[in-house]
Amino acid sequence: MNAEKVQALLQQVAAGKVPPAQAIEQLRSLPLQQLSFATLDHHRALRCGHAEVIFCPGKTVQQVILIARHLVEAGQQVLATRLSDEQMSAVMQAFPLAAISQFGRAAIINETLPQPPAVREAEPYVALVSAGTADLPVVEEAAMTLRSLRAPALRFNDVGVSGIHRILSHVEPLQQACAVIVVAGMEGALPSVVGGLVACPVYAVPTSIGYGASFNGLAALLGMLNSCASNVSVVNIDNGFGAAYSAGLLCQQVRRFMKNRDNP
Repeated sequence: MNAEKVQALLQQVAAGKVPPAQAIEQLRSLPLQQLSFATLDHHRALRCGHAEVIFCPGKTVQQVILIARHLVEAGQQVLATRLSDEQMSAVMQAFPLAAISQFGRAAIINETLPQPPAVREAEPYVALVSAGTADLPVVEEAAMTLRSLRAPALRFNDVGVSGIHRILSHVEPLQQACAVIVVAGMEGALPSVVGGLVACPVYAVPTSIGYGASFNGLAALLGMLNSCASNVSVVNIDNGFGAAYSAGLLCQQVRRFMKNRDNP
């Protein structure tokens, strides 16, 4: 149950529309629910700004579906990441209205918005930048994570350093973003370039794309960790989720600050 749902429930109790005993029953599953194979943190959306996320590798199809069902029953929007083909098919069958990204191996279940939030003038957004087309599966995971956080995103695909003019043609919208996610494999140089162009946090995501000496993303990871741009922070290899989660929370904080400033 997120903050909006708790607030709405308390308002209904105050208005006499919901008996206190019924409200207690709805709140009883907070903060956790114990299953035989998992402990579900129903309090996380209220505490951290996003419901518990299902990391699917290592889980059976049945476990993924049962976890999702219990989270949905508690009123949560559910993000599932790294779905296998079998898990994704089961999710599509069990939750026909779920938003699915087969490319990004992610799903949003019980989503409250029919489409990703649009970028609007004078409102905070996240720029999502990829070095090459081969990096797009990681970008898709990041995009789904931002969508689940209701963080608007502008995407700039295939703008790596092998053609530096491509990223330079997007400097203005990059500089207006509240955060930038940069996804790159090979030598991982793009985050340093972007970091030198913007005055906001840059979340660098090394990917496992590259030839032998890239060591499945280790070369890009080390290159990003040694970035000379002071605003670059680095997540793990192929971790589009982690970068987008941090950038999305930052976007939420900026939006909250602007709302409080305009409505003191």
